[in-house]
Amino acid sequence: MGMPRRILDRHVGGNTTYARSLAGQLRDRGHTVGGFGGLGHPLANTVRETAAGIRSTELDLVHYVADTGPLVRTRVPSVVTVHGVASRWIDTGRTPMAERIWRTRVARAIDSCDRIITVSQASAIDVAEVFDVDPNRIDVIYHGIEHTGIEHTGIEHTGIEHTETEGPAPAQTDENDPPVRTTIRDLDDYILYLGNLEPRKNVTALIRAMADVPAGVTLVIAGKPAWAADAIMAEIANSPRVVHLGFVSDSEREHLMRHCRLFVFPSRYEGFGLPVLEALAHGCPVLCSRRGALAEVAGPAFELAEIDESAIAAGITDALAAVADDDTRTRLADAGRDWARQFNWQRSAEAHLAVYEELLT
Repeated sequence: MGMPRRILDRHVGGNTTYARSLAGQLRDRGHTVGGFGGLGHPLANTVRETAAGIRSTELDLVHYVADTGPLVRTRVPSVVTVHGVASRWIDTGRTPMAERIWRTRVARAIDSCDRIITVSQASAIDVAEVFDVDPNRIDVIYHGIEHTGIEHTGIEHTGIEHTETEGPAPAQTDENDPPVRTTIRDLDDYILYLGNLEPRKNVTALIRAMADVPAGVTLVIAGKPAWAADAIMAEIANSPRVVHLGFVSDSEREHLMRHCRLFVFPSRYEGFGLPVLEALAHGCPVLCSRRGALAEVAGPAFELAEIDESAIAAGITDALAAVADDDTRTRLADAGRDWARQFNWQRSAEAHLAVYEELLT
């Protein structure tokens, strides 16, 4: 089967995590997954991806994994995953023209593909309403997270790691340290935001909220500017209590989640919310909104009922006070790990395979 190369081969975002994780699971089960299309202009990519679905004699199935897909019905059986419709609820930062183009492309993909997948019940409702789709055409399949290496490690917020297996913990030397560790080594307490920098994530309000958070707490931001991020970058530059790390590797993001005091995610809308689930799986206390799919994903996380800067500051202050108690922190860590275990890529891949098999038989 094929997936768009523009998603598989880039290095940012939940859609890429989804595509690569699904492809890996399918390959582990003996299926061949390759990339098709190009990496250039979006319109050119759409034409190439449509042509691949029409002309390919090598692909049994094509899966358009990131909202948009073919312009016309393809000869090869096809599936599209629509991750969400944030613009139903918020201003996403797109121009009116860009929004019309995006909705037109998604509508064409929905009309042209044989099956539609989305990643949460909230997204399924939005897709059905916005694109006038029969809900019975939509399969809801939750994302997973990678639990390997997480389940065997208990973490204290002080940064001291201890394994639950026998034997000494590995030595922690500068040579073995992720580069981010040298950046945050001197921080007494830090809270973490990890994700793309774009208006939908509400990072500007989070940065401004730091003015009313107890002294001594630093906000560490790990993520690259995605779109309409100039205002966010300006806020970061003018905020002495913020450290911006940019894009981080998988090992670096794990280190950050394991050692932060609190993971904060005040998003205005999520089609799913992978970073929240990853933080819970690492035993990290989480404070987040419940917008969109976060109501389904966040489980035992502290809730941000409102997401303006004053509410965020109050939420951070209250959550930090709560997790200062070791028993509370341990209880929350256990609850988060237990909750996150139900979301795994193995289960997600099996559900996708069921859709593929129904389509091909």
